[in-house]
Amino acid sequence: MLFYEPFFALLAFPAFYAIYLWFNDRASAKKWVLILGSIAFYTWGEPLFVPVVLVSALLDYVLSRRLQPETRDGARKAWLVLGIAANLGILVFYKYTDFLIANFNTLLAPFAGSQLPLLKIALPIGVSFVVFEKISYLVDTYRGTSKPARSFSDYCLFVFMFPKLLAGPILKYHEMQDQIAKPAAVTWNDAWEGFLRFSRGIAKKLLIADTCGAFADQAFGANAATLGTGQAWLGVVCFTLQIYFDFSAYSDMAIGLARMLGFRLRENFNMPYAAHSLTDFWRRWHISLTTWIRDYLYKPLGGNRGSAAQTYLNLWICFLLSGVWHGANWNFVLWGAYNGLFLTLDRIFLIRWLDRAGAFVSTIVTLFIVMIGWVIFRATSAEHIAGYLTAMFDFSRAAPYFEIPPELPLAVLVGTMLSLLPTTPLYAPLVRAYANRITLQRLGNAALVALYVIAIARAFAVPFTPFIYFRF
Repeated sequence: MLFYEPFFALLAFPAFYAIYLWFNDRASAKKWVLILGSIAFYTWGEPLFVPVVLVSALLDYVLSRRLQPETRDGARKAWLVLGIAANLGILVFYKYTDFLIANFNTLLAPFAGSQLPLLKIALPIGVSFVVFEKISYLVDTYRGTSKPARSFSDYCLFVFMFPKLLAGPILKYHEMQDQIAKPAAVTWNDAWEGFLRFSRGIAKKLLIADTCGAFADQAFGANAATLGTGQAWLGVVCFTLQIYFDFSAYSDMAIGLARMLGFRLRENFNMPYAAHSLTDFWRRWHISLTTWIRDYLYKPLGGNRGSAAQTYLNLWICFLLSGVWHGANWNFVLWGAYNGLFLTLDRIFLIRWLDRAGAFVSTIVTLFIVMIGWVIFRATSAEHIAGYLTAMFDFSRAAPYFEIPPELPLAVLVGTMLSLLPTTPLYAPLVRAYANRITLQRLGNAALVALYVIAIARAFAVPFTPFIYFRF
């Protein structure tokens, strides 16, 4: 059950929301409605994983009592290691077991006739996001940044809260602690502003991301050896727009739904394609992940406090692991190394060069670097990466016929404009200039409502397309 499915948008969520609002002035009852509703939501798609999360959440909750700095326990660090290992064990088992077995078999192939069978373990949706949030809770409690959850139900609400459960934003418990302890009464403004944000997300997903994604799948699914240069570049452009509008759409929907429930979630994107360097890009893209890596990996490794060489090594380690986090495939490892390379070059000379080149040139160069990175990310193997990059820069090829859907040019045009313009609605400057003319804002809100209706109608008509980041 996904946010943009008609069943959720038109039946399941309205029914749940009516019950939730019935208890609007009773924080304790409303909290339990949200806990049970969130568990039911996740059970719909991942019933076998729910008991695993519940048991591991109980372990987190028990361990957090032993991790507080004021606790006089010489085993605090051992308890922390146990909690982190238990959570990483879940992630490794579900996400990397078959990858490790396959690579082990490859290493043994010259020496052994038989190979270990793959277990074909189904990857639970959102497992990476759940594990990272749970680890941050344990580490923050150990550091004294966060107090242990007041009750197990509070911690379960943090773990299972359905708007952010499947693909983030990755939250920290101390950021949500007060909101979870006593959920605020939902106001009309919460409901309306949350719905508008949700509408923006559903329109981005169904009208831009999925339209661009259909052609990106066609281009990356073709034989790269026969792919024309124009088609290869259009495929990269489409995937560049698809992954941004797909993932930022989920964040919009999550933030919007949470706002409708009276919760405020952190922003996860800030115009990443308008960045002036790759360092700037990673401050703007999937902000909750990059801050997680900074706080729980980069800084513990030493950050930039050591020598230049140590700083570069720390960056490489962080982005290699970020690549591994995205998937059990060597192309993700290469993608992490690629980003680590350009982040290192930024520190050595590239940022200074881009600053001197000016905003326009720096944005174009950064976007080019990011798009080449997306080829590595989207391709399925090293051979596919090499073949696709060759197609992009070999202008002598005859291109096979690709059918371009009539809606694709408009989706690419609108997607490109929205990627490089402020995230506020296009009418915002006019609203500020004519503050007394609220008609413009009402028209903008009406447009979002209309887009919501159009997107829901399209959801009935087109094949189901899951969010990209559900794979991770």
